[in-house]
Amino acid sequence: MSEMTLYDPQGNRLYLNAEERAAFLAAARRRPARDRTLCETLHFTGCRPSELIEITPARIDLSGGTVTLRTLKKRKDSSGNQKTAYRAVPVPPDYLDTLNTAHGIREAQKSLKRMNTPVWPITRQRVGQIVRAVMKEAGIVEGKHRCPKGLRHGYGINATTNGIQLHMLQKWMGHADMKSTAIYATAIGQEEQEIAARMWS
Repeated sequence: MSEMTLYDPQGNRLYLNAEERAAFLAAARRRPARDRTLCETLHFTGCRPSELIEITPARIDLSGGTVTLRTLKKRKDSSGNQKTAYRAVPVPPDYLDTLNTAHGIREAQKSLKRMNTPVWPITRQRVGQIVRAVMKEAGIVEGKHRCPKGLRHGYGINATTNGIQLHMLQKWMGHADMKSTAIYATAIGQEEQEIAARMWS
């Protein structure tokens, strides 16, 4: 497996920066409810499209403030067998209110059938199409960062910039190896920014 990186061989970044993330969120909020909540979920959880389309009302904890995701990267137990892993990611209350209003989450949780039905019954490819369209509307320039993976990387960068500890970010992003999480800290650490600011002043 190739090592994860935040830049392509030409040095172009593969992640959305803070300004682009804000523009993406603003554009998403002008979209119909299904697309808005889909984009907000990717933005606030850092999940992969394949993980997003598995989210059901049963995995949304409105009072606890979390969305539970099944980590879909291949993992094996000590016997070498595939194992299932879940992670609960904390999300903002306003986002959960919007999700509940748009999709009737609380009501769906009262029905065994509805609570286990995906919130977004679409394909991973369709998720990518929606995200790219919203990014284009947001004025994000064309490039390898203008995709769901760029949004996920942006989530990781945002977390480290705001002081989230790496072990917590590893859990939220569903990384099996801390080396994958550590790239966000080496890319743009808060301490490095502060040292650079002193140099410029």
